[in-house]
Amino acid sequence: MDIPVVQSTDDLATTRRSLHAVAEHILAGPQHRPAGTVRLAVTADGFGTVALTGDPSRLEVRGTTLVGSRPGGRIEVPLAGTIAELAKAVGVEPGAPEGVYDDGSGADASTRVEVDAAAAAVILRALAMGDAALRDLAVRHRADDPPTPVLWPEHFDVGIDLDEVNYGVSPGDGLIGEPYAYVGPRQRRVGAFWDQPFGAARRLSDLADSAALAAFFEAGRDAAATDPVA
Repeated sequence: MDIPVVQSTDDLATTRRSLHAVAEHILAGPQHRPAGTVRLAVTADGFGTVALTGDPSRLEVRGTTLVGSRPGGRIEVPLAGTIAELAKAVGVEPGAPEGVYDDGSGADASTRVEVDAAAAAVILRALAMGDAALRDLAVRHRADDPPTPVLWPEHFDVGIDLDEVNYGVSPGDGLIGEPYAYVGPRQRRVGAFWDQPFGAARRLSDLADSAALAAFFEAGRDAAATDPVA
């Protein structure tokens, strides 16, 4: 899988914020209320909820489309309009999970969703790459009980926790404005590998391929095991 190429930084930021808002207010919130979990999953072409009780039975983002699965078929809605309008179209009440975390997208029901197709492709490919690399990492180091990658709606990143170290891929944020991989020990380490307040990060555009992404995670694991605690 190729490392995604960053498109217009403005389109990337607008699309990332919109997808984050959708993940939090149309998928995670409506999932949390009946199911008690905010854990979303990366898919081949986007991300989605767990199986839900009732109607809809599942909610997904596929490329630039919001999909609500129903017993009689699927509702497919282009990702354009307000959060409230999109939620109504797939038959859910919009809203972020309550009482789970303090941070989030900063969106609300009136937030307008604007998704550029090229920017969405970069973001969703980055998440898919991260999900695949994290699954491989988990199996290599905990084959008996590998953790499953989770797309967290709070910061809109896919990650796992392995031996008290967080590994993941973010589509970008206020700190780094494009997709990046990260390693974040629960206890900060001191050493040349660690270049961020939370640990270490590498832009996916600076990594040659999926093998380089895997190598970054392995280097982070080694550094977390050998570098002193801050």
